[in-house]
Amino acid sequence: MDFFKSLAVAASGLRAQAGRMRVISENIANADTLPTQRGGDPYRRKVVTFERSLDRAMDVQTVQLGRIRRDRSDFKQVYEPGHPLANAQGYLQKPNVDPLIESIDLREAQRSYEANLNVITTTRRMLARTLDILRA
Repeated sequence: MDFFKSLAVAASGLRAQAGRMRVISENIANADTLPTQRGGDPYRRKVVTFERSLDRAMDVQTVQLGRIRRDRSDFKQVYEPGHPLANAQGYLQKPNVDPLIESIDLREAQRSYEANLNVITTTRRMLARTLDILRA
């Protein structure tokens, strides 16, 4: 694989992981968002998918952020009979976002981002050394 292909693959990974971190950050920011009206649903966690794509100009497989879908798991039920948005049984629906899971996912995305960044940095160094050798 030549230098420019490895740069293209790593750059696509950077873009995909940056999008993933953006969605995870949105989930964390809305972890306590309640329904806007009684009987409504609270914020529903979003989950990213990745898709393979072909960069025809470079003839290389890359990755891109795919469809962002809603997590269909159940909302959290908290017993708060005095809350104005509680249902008739006194339960309040809260988002299906678990901050611990989101933090773990965010750390994983950060590490993947850093790995792609290291590929770019290493490739640039190799390219610079190759040019230095050719100049000598």
